[in-house]
Amino acid sequence: MANQGPAYYSPYPAATYEGVITPPEGKALLLEDVVDEETAMREIAKQMLTKENATIFPGPQVLYAWSDEAKRKATLIKEMAEVLNANMIPMYDYRPKYPKIDAEIEINPNHPNLTIWENKIKAAIFIGVHCHYANVALKIVRAETDCYTIAMCALSGHEDAMATIRDQHASDLEKFIKIAKEVKSELGV
Repeated sequence: MANQGPAYYSPYPAATYEGVITPPEGKALLLEDVVDEETAMREIAKQMLTKENATIFPGPQVLYAWSDEAKRKATLIKEMAEVLNANMIPMYDYRPKYPKIDAEIEINPNHPNLTIWENKIKAAIFIGVHCHYANVALKIVRAETDCYTIAMCALSGHEDAMATIRDQHASDLEKFIKIAKEVKSELGV
C-alpha cells in the first residue's frame, strides 16, 4: 500500500520522518548530524559567503523593539548581513489576513518559498521567526527549493533546516559574527 496522509503530500518528507530531530542543548544540527555549535557556525558562514544571493530573513521577534534583547539582536543582524554580504528580506507579519489579501504586498512574507524561487536565493538564514511559522516554512522550502536553509532559533532549533543553531541570544550572534569574519578572511571573499 502506498504511503498516505499529510506527511506524504510533499515529494520530500519532513525531516522527523527521516529520523532527524533537533539538537540537544549546546549542540547544533548540520543536515542530519549533531555537531558542536562552533562547527555549525563555521559551516553556516561558509555557505552564506559562497552561495548565490545569500539572504537573511529576520522575523517579528527581532524586527520590533519589544525588549532590549530584540533591539540588540536587530543591530547584530544588520552587522551580520554586512559581514556575510547578504541581502535582508524582513518578514514583518505573516499572519493570514483573510478574507481580503493584497497579493502583491502580502504574498512574499507569507510564502518564503516563492520569495526564494523568485530571487534565486541559494542560502538563507531564518532568525526571529516564530517557531510555528518557521517549522512550516522550512518544510516547504526544504521540499521545493535548492536553497541551503539555516535556522538561528532562540528556542530548540528546527530539524527541517539544513543547519540549525538553538538557544541563540545576542551574545551568540556576537560569537557568530566573529566566526563569520574569520571564515570570510580564510575564503578571501
